[in-house]
Formats: sequence, C-alpha cells, structure tokens
Amino acid sequence: MKNTIVKYGIYAFITASVLFLAGFLIGKQIDLDFNTMAVFGYASMVLSLVFVYFGIKHFRDNINDGKVSLSKALAIGLLISLFSAVGFAIVDYIYTTSINPNFAAEYKEYSMTQLTEANFSAEELKTKIEELEASMGMMESSSFLAFVMFGTVMIIGFIISLISGLILQRK
Repeated sequence: MKNTIVKYGIYAFITASVLFLAGFLIGKQIDLDFNTMAVFGYASMVLSLVFVYFGIKHFRDNINDGKVSLSKALAIGLLISLFSAVGFAIVDYIYTTSINPNFAAEYKEYSMTQLTEANFSAEELKTKIEELEASMGMMESSSFLAFVMFGTVMIIGFIISLISGLILQRK
C-alpha cells in the first residue's frame, strides 16, 4: 500500500505543481482575469487528483487481489490527495512570496473593480467594500493563502476519494 501511495502521490504532486504554476504564469502572460484563473486552478486540482482514482484502482487490482474496502480506498485516496495538496501549497507560497508578491493587492484591486461595476445601491456597495476590506487582511499572508490552498485541495481530494472508493470497492 505504501508504494502505491508514494508512486501515485508523486504523480499527483508533480501534476499539481506543474499545472498550478503554469496556470499562474500563462494567466499572467496573457492577462487572464481572476475568475478565469480560478476555473483553471480548480481544473488543475481535479486533474492532479485523478491519480487518487488510479492509485486506488492499482492497489485493488495489483496489490490486494481485486478487493478494496471503502475505508481502505478512502485512506489511500486521502494520502494521495495529501501529496497534491502539498504541491499546490508549496507552489502557491512560492508564487505569492517570490514570483508575484503583489498578488493580494492585485486581487483586491480586481475585486474592488468588480464591486464598483456591479449594480449595487450606494449602501450595498459600501457594505460589500467593508466586507472585502475585512476579508483581505488575511489574504496578505502567503502562509495563510498556502494553507487555504492546502485545505481546498484536501476537501476536493476527500470528495474524489469517496467517489472513487464507492466506484472501486469490492469485498
């Protein structure tokens, strides 16, 4: 089981790191907006987590005589997801500290523009801007952003592990 987790975890880590970094760099080059970048980011997460399914399937078919319980599948899937989550968190931290240290300010500016272009009344706009200001405080921390990225990938990884486990379980 350990070899399967490490093998497919490394695949997930590499895929996560390359796709996430490529998304940031390409998005910056061709000036994609943050909403489009978010879609690309979530797609990158799902693509890197495809290795959860293949890892569970490999364990079931090649290691465990064609059987895997839901709990074992969840354990394998979550451990593979951990590799992907660490890859995303590391690249996110490097990106927000070294490659684009102005990320939080750029995101805040983009969000402000989106709010002012929306059809809010003056009072609603004021409230939305106050909410944005309050939430942006933590976004200035690269460590916090990396932690949020890690958590997001683990949540999606849990969902994919559960679905994969339900599909692949055999007793």
